[in-house]
Amino acid sequence: MSLCCTPGGKDLLSPAEQQGLRRQLLLAMSAVGLLLLAACWQFGVDNGSALAQWLTAAAALLMAGPALRAAWRSLQHPDLHGMTDLLVALAIIGAWACGDLLSAALLPILMVLGHVLEERSLLGSQEAIQALSTLTRSRSRRLLADGSYEDIDNSQLRSGDCVEVRAGDRIPADGMVRQGHSSLDTSAITGESLPQDVTVGSQVYAGAVNLQGLLLVEISQVGEQSALGRITALMREAEMAKPPITRLVEGHAGAYLGLVLALAALSWFISRDTQAMLAVLVAACPCALVLATPAAAVAGVAVAARHGILIRGTAFLEELADVSSLVIDKTGTLTSGQLSLQRVELLDVTPGPDIHLLAASLGASSSHPVSRALAALADTQPLLPLTAVQEMAGMGLQADTAWGQAVLGRPALLQQMGISHLPPARGAASLVGLALDGRLLAWFHLADTPRPEAAEAMRQLRQLGLQRQLLLTGDHAAAAEPLAQALGIERVVAQVLPAGKLAAVQAEISAAYRPLVVGDGINDSLALKAGAVGIAMGANAADIAVAAADVVLISKDLRRLATAIRLSRQCRRTLTFNVALGLGWTGLLTLLAALGLLGSAGVLLAALLHNLSSLLVMANAGRLLRFQDSLPTLAAPPGTI
Repeated sequence: MSLCCTPGGKDLLSPAEQQGLRRQLLLAMSAVGLLLLAACWQFGVDNGSALAQWLTAAAALLMAGPALRAAWRSLQHPDLHGMTDLLVALAIIGAWACGDLLSAALLPILMVLGHVLEERSLLGSQEAIQALSTLTRSRSRRLLADGSYEDIDNSQLRSGDCVEVRAGDRIPADGMVRQGHSSLDTSAITGESLPQDVTVGSQVYAGAVNLQGLLLVEISQVGEQSALGRITALMREAEMAKPPITRLVEGHAGAYLGLVLALAALSWFISRDTQAMLAVLVAACPCALVLATPAAAVAGVAVAARHGILIRGTAFLEELADVSSLVIDKTGTLTSGQLSLQRVELLDVTPGPDIHLLAASLGASSSHPVSRALAALADTQPLLPLTAVQEMAGMGLQADTAWGQAVLGRPALLQQMGISHLPPARGAASLVGLALDGRLLAWFHLADTPRPEAAEAMRQLRQLGLQRQLLLTGDHAAAAEPLAQALGIERVVAQVLPAGKLAAVQAEISAAYRPLVVGDGINDSLALKAGAVGIAMGANAADIAVAAADVVLISKDLRRLATAIRLSRQCRRTLTFNVALGLGWTGLLTLLAALGLLGSAGVLLAALLHNLSSLLVMANAGRLLRFQDSLPTLAAPPGTI
């Protein structure tokens, strides 16, 4: 194990690593005991200098073993961590060669203690990862084919299994409610503080807590494929992140090591100060730079996940800070994806059946989305009796009623059946006519309703600099343009195929913009992949759209788009400061050491200041964890006609 820095990308310490850390601490404490005994012998016993020297040498030998082993391993796997181990080992060897046994003993002791503090700091974020994993580490009651239940570990669940979730239990994996209704606490997954009401057909996520009632959930995603599994995997990946400056230094590790050795040698030749030479070796250890990005990245990804935002890697976390335009889909993204009645245009008021109830009765005879929207007009009223119901696929329905033959359908169907009409100006996504006994009674205007938070979300994005916004949809212009106008989106491209969406995004890039692309459907996948950053509305998004996206919103709230950008900009500021601190501190400390300004105990002071820089980097990254972007509760959307 490294004496200085914790390698990025590891999970919580394995038993072997924990044992190694305990062994290092035991050796360090034993060496401290020997040094204290040597000091007592030196100053408390007459003529005790010789034995004190032997005790100091024993302490130095005790600590030299782990340091030299770490340096030997670094030669086999060269990187910044290995460079640190090698420089510390060279400083220890130099102290031995110069007869400075006290420095040879104290230097590795200080580095081990600093390493333990850094390990403790990193374990804070790693324990957060472990805590996420334990949200679903329990047992479930799986429904068997004969109707009985078996108690199994959640790791044995498979897609398609049905599990019983009682009040107080956690949802063991992503799935869909098949029986029951309840309220769920989803704050650990989506960041939403208010309970989420679920019923048959509702999507539920692993880690959510069932607050009341009994649910039967059919499992769809397990393990790392679940929302919680993706969060955990993303946080682990974030620990492996390296900024460009780190990659640059690693690419020239040999040259960097040579430069440090040359500077140490030059310092000694000029000043003949052994402490200055050894201090240069310790001061040049790049631990703070090594820790700069993993610390900020893990904090950023963890905070994003707490807000219901999955970011696939730190590269996209940084890219989000630079987006300059928005390309967004309509259906299912800006809108709810469900048609609702906008208005009714009455044409014939001749006495007869209630027009709304007649339309609802006809609509209830079909599973078409337009028919389902009209069927809701009946509310709790009993439907009218119909006979000889006939559905013309994609066109409408006809049926016999007590008042004659009724027809509900598109203008094309009415024309085909010889029912004279003058179509009104299209102002909605779907226009449906209702005729009775050859007379046109009414036009029903239906449209996909915008999400209640959509207007506020677009306004926040404009405030963040995304003034250029494009609504890109496969729907017709009559449905897209009113929506864009209501949301303050100036540009609309309608009736566009997936290839056309891709071309529109590429045109944004050619115009020197960095587009943020947001969508949820299969037809959005090409555009999501082509944008500077692609965000999928993951709650209901198609699998291919989620796979193509760089960021996934588990939360259904579009205002989280602005949250993601604000967080990314805060993360970039933190990362920039950490890298600057790591480079600046290391450079300044190395310069002070080379000039002999660290004093007679330069190597020990360099070790202390070196550890301080690492802790400052960790503390600055920890400030990100306080990021909180609360969303005010929205007023209920106005009811439809």
